[in-house]
Amino acid sequence: MDETLPLGRIAGVRIGLHWSVLVIFALITVALAHGRFPAAHPGHSPVAYWALAVLTAVVFFVSLLAHELAHAVVARRNGVQVEGITLWMLGGAARLRGDAPSPAAELRIAGVGPLTSLLAGAVFAGAAAGLHALHASGLVIEAIVWLAAINVLLAVFNALPAAPLDGGRLLRAYLWHRTGDPLRATRGASAAGRVLGWFMVVSGFADVLFAGDIAGLWPALIGWFLIAAATAEARQAQLRGALTGVPVSRVMTPDPVTVPTTATLSDFLSDGPFGRYRHSAFPVLAADGSVAGLLTVRRVEWTPAQERAHTTVGDVMRPLDEVVTAAPHEPVVDLVPRLQESPLHRALILDGDRLVGILTLSDITRALAWPVSAAHPGPDGPRRHLPEPSKEK
Repeated sequence: MDETLPLGRIAGVRIGLHWSVLVIFALITVALAHGRFPAAHPGHSPVAYWALAVLTAVVFFVSLLAHELAHAVVARRNGVQVEGITLWMLGGAARLRGDAPSPAAELRIAGVGPLTSLLAGAVFAGAAAGLHALHASGLVIEAIVWLAAINVLLAVFNALPAAPLDGGRLLRAYLWHRTGDPLRATRGASAAGRVLGWFMVVSGFADVLFAGDIAGLWPALIGWFLIAAATAEARQAQLRGALTGVPVSRVMTPDPVTVPTTATLSDFLSDGPFGRYRHSAFPVLAADGSVAGLLTVRRVEWTPAQERAHTTVGDVMRPLDEVVTAAPHEPVVDLVPRLQESPLHRALILDGDRLVGILTLSDITRALAWPVSAAHPGPDGPRRHLPEPSKEK
């Protein structure tokens, strides 16, 4: 899930919001301000209902963030790098780079999320009980009770043994421990996720069709998300299994066509690689031969035709700090998540400061499409022999 609005970093972890957060934020605010609060405690002004509803929704998303931060902190302590956290319509997602190193680490990383939400629910429940004893405003207590209940519900739902929920990770850890095969464990957890997802879709639409309850669309939406996410997780596991032990140098396109920073776009379009190679992106080299960035077709198209004669490649290229880079000996399996998250979907392969290749998701897909010609045992079982890379893009 790509972020739309970056919020900064907490404990070194990048935090962002997806635009869909605005949808659920609005739904929660309206439901509380127009529904629960006036029904439970009538007689207050609309301003009071709306202000408290907005504050309650904000605190709810803070508790979601705490849930995901707990995953991130424990993941780091278990040697798993954290790309960032994105809050979106159906909750949050901590983007981890790679898998847990063992079933025990998987158990710790997955289990801390529901425990954090359960602890938050207990804290809110205790706060509500304390305020009730002090005869505080019933409306404020109602908001805190709602926060307690929603956090406990979040903990229980996330503990269901179905991927990609935290309970699915716990199931994967158990299956991994029992079978010793992480890929088989992922398949089992993903299958459980699809079963739960279809159950929610069918039951949700049944509520709409037979009970006339439009609210049934919500569990149906969540179920559909579970099906899609569980299926994608199984495919990712299959991809990791096929690529384990394969270095970037085996899959990349070596010696890619490059362009200098000083070339104008007009010269590039008339004499450059566009007409000869039909690539969609080209590494850019500075005058000293070092890699300066990446030029994409889209960047050229965005430049008005009348300005291309005096606009250089260096003016419109993506600078190197915005481009994914990797070393030729780096495992492809570790690079795939970074390629998927990058808007460019490609990486420049550098041996020190020297450009030696370029790698795209298409290169990986094309390599995996080749039939297995032979297999040799690796640390986790048989491995596929990938074909030698081609310059064709």
